Amino acid sequence: MDKEEILKEARKTIIDADKGKAEETAKRAIAEGMDPLEVINKGFRAGITEVGDLFGRGELFLPELILSAEAMKGAADILTAALPKDAEKRRGRVVIGTAQGDIHDIGKSMVVSFLQANGLEVYDLGRDVEMQKFIDKAQEVSADIIGMSALLTTTMSGQKALIQELKKAGLREKYKVMVGGAPATQRWADRIGADAYGIDAADAAKKAMELLGEG
Repeated sequence: MDKEEILKEARKTIIDADKGKAEETAKRAIAEGMDPLEVINKGFRAGITEVGDLFGRGELFLPELILSAEAMKGAADILTAALPKDAEKRRGRVVIGTAQGDIHDIGKSMVVSFLQANGLEVYDLGRDVEMQKFIDKAQEVSADIIGMSALLTTTMSGQKALIQELKKAGLREKYKVMVGGAPATQRWADRIGADAYGIDAADAAKKAMELLGEG
């Protein structure tokens, strides 16, 4: 199987949400001596991008989206492990969680899966997270992005408070801030001074990569 066929198959395994096949294809690419980063970028990532587009158009549903993200992560883990040590490059670190007072985290968990599938190092704080914990964790792990989700209109204020606290502490320029959740909008993000707003998991991953200069 030549390089183009492997890349095409890699893309298809993600669209088909076939984790076993995706991992098998990743191993075959390594055995063929292909560049792991090229396989991730031109094969598997092309597939997850298409999956995100299909989900955005309503042609794919949440269960399939989750399975595709898991397939992408499985393949990416294999390929990343095959990189020469001097070729490894941290794509970025993200601290993410659901705002204090909000116990919903299905959407946030989907964002985590997509971020990981794109090769980002993600620190998931979970749900109902006190604002200061976002900042403390970001400082602890030298994060690039802080993401806060809010599924209730009553907890949206936590996103605004996070940005205000970062400014107060002199840390606003150190971190990119992303917001999301059912009641959030681009207008809200602009109003509170967030760096990006993700309408869904696929869009959030795309915006994160753009913030890191890899969009």
